[in-house]
Amino acid sequence: MNSIKVLDAKGLACPMPIVKTKKAIDEIEKGQVLEVHTTDKGAKNDLTAWSKSGGHELLKQEDENGVLKFWIKKG
Repeated sequence: MNSIKVLDAKGLACPMPIVKTKKAIDEIEKGQVLEVHTTDKGAKNDLTAWSKSGGHELLKQEDENGVLKFWIKKG
């Protein structure tokens, strides 16, 4: 999946992955995809809810050896 920007939020505890995701999504254009990498297990629910409430689309998520990866399309 092509992402325009990758956010490395590994090792950060809640709420920092969401705070950094908000900042990063503001830096890309509508329709572009932000890829987020985090080790915070709470991010799964947080990013899903945040994407919906913000009008963004969570395209895909993966768990790769304890690193949660999300692809969020800016709405």
